[in-house]
Amino acid sequence: MSATLARSAAATSNGGGWLAGVNPVTKIVVALVLSVPLFASIDVVSAAVAIVLQLLAVPLTGLSYATVAKRLLPVALFAPVAGLSMLLYADPGGRVYWSFWYATISDDSISLAVAVLLRVFALALPTILLFGRTDPTELADALAQVAKLPSRFVLGVLAGARTVGLFVDDWRSMALARRARGLGDRGAVRRFFSMAFVLLVFAVRRGTRLATAMEARGFGADIERTWARPSRLHPRDAVALVGAVVIIAGALTAAVAAGTFRFIWA
Repeated sequence: MSATLARSAAATSNGGGWLAGVNPVTKIVVALVLSVPLFASIDVVSAAVAIVLQLLAVPLTGLSYATVAKRLLPVALFAPVAGLSMLLYADPGGRVYWSFWYATISDDSISLAVAVLLRVFALALPTILLFGRTDPTELADALAQVAKLPSRFVLGVLAGARTVGLFVDDWRSMALARRARGLGDRGAVRRFFSMAFVLLVFAVRRGTRLATAMEARGFGADIERTWARPSRLHPRDAVALVGAVVIIAGALTAAVAAGTFRFIWA
């Protein structure tokens, strides 16, 4: 236990943030606490308050706001798709601004579109903040020792997480090779799908070789497996869980107080 606490303190001192000392299994529970209750209502207030409170907790993660914004960029690119569908096809209500066939833009559809757009960010933000600095090996240790998941599944998750960095390197290498051959200056969409297909082939081949190698080394055996690094729960985990409950309770309470809470099945 002392070794685990020492690693947590070292991670915090090295810029890992306060959350570096929280067990990865607790982070998973915290992410669920911050996400699942938001599905109870589709309104602007609860999502906006959740986003603000989560952003206030960014210094605890060891990430900078610039890093968080960069990692939210893919969400910002695809979130408007969900908002657009709600804008056009939600049940109309209030003043109608435009209508064509099944598509109608009204006061209700606009408010729902904004609420859905904010909710996408509110659901994505906890994952970015909680797992932005989580080491895959620590996650595997926690899943096996704290969550008591089967070792075969845990080792598969660890192997998959470790290969993500290789995919990024492969993508960068392919982009540089194509540019060196004069193929990277035009046709961005076509180039993207072509490189994505090649990366998929690489992933399948690498996954097959990795699975064979792991089986050959006995990682798939049904035996009692030991773990080199202990993973335990500490008081910090309880504090993190309580903080998550406070954030989500504050968001939903604000929506009820503002009168915007709309139960999704009502």
